[in-house]
Amino acid sequence: MSNDVVNKTRRRVLTGATTVVGAIGAVGAAVPFVGSWNPSAKAKAAGAPVQVNISKIEPGAMITVEWRGKPVYIVRRTEEALENLAKTDDLVRDPNSEEPQQPAYATNHTRSIKPEVLILLGLCTHLGCAPMFRPEVGAADLGGDIWQGGFFCPCHGSKFDLAGRVFKGVPAPINLQVPPHRYDSDSLVTIGVDQEA
Repeated sequence: MSNDVVNKTRRRVLTGATTVVGAIGAVGAAVPFVGSWNPSAKAKAAGAPVQVNISKIEPGAMITVEWRGKPVYIVRRTEEALENLAKTDDLVRDPNSEEPQQPAYATNHTRSIKPEVLILLGLCTHLGCAPMFRPEVGAADLGGDIWQGGFFCPCHGSKFDLAGRVFKGVPAPINLQVPPHRYDSDSLVTIGVDQEA
């Protein structure tokens, strides 16, 4: 072989190797760059919206997600629970949700966009404790026959019905807050973004 053939072969090998190494380097640089487009944990804590799949929540059950570093309760109410809301109207301070603890689209009897799905900030409006989900009707320790299910704050005894409306005669002054949210589909809800009117 002549020197020209050896040099051309060497150049091709070096060019190919350089191209491969360059491509690997480009991919290596692109992956973190594209990953940086996702909101960081700090951005999520500061208020980035959170998307939640609600399709697996059984009727009568609740899940808790985090938004802005706070718990958000998502409850799938049963038909019975929805019917029982009327039974607590005389027992709660703000039955018509006139105080602004919810967006306009949730200012209704169920305090929700979809009646069967309740979305609340899981912080008592008294001193910020996390109320416990107590869905059982007639719980003796919560008032027996008058208790139609809801939330009980163990810190100071505040009670809320299954629409997050505060009972009369408890330390909490106002209803539980409904955060801004919207439905992206029947099974996906985004917390932190308002529903378009």
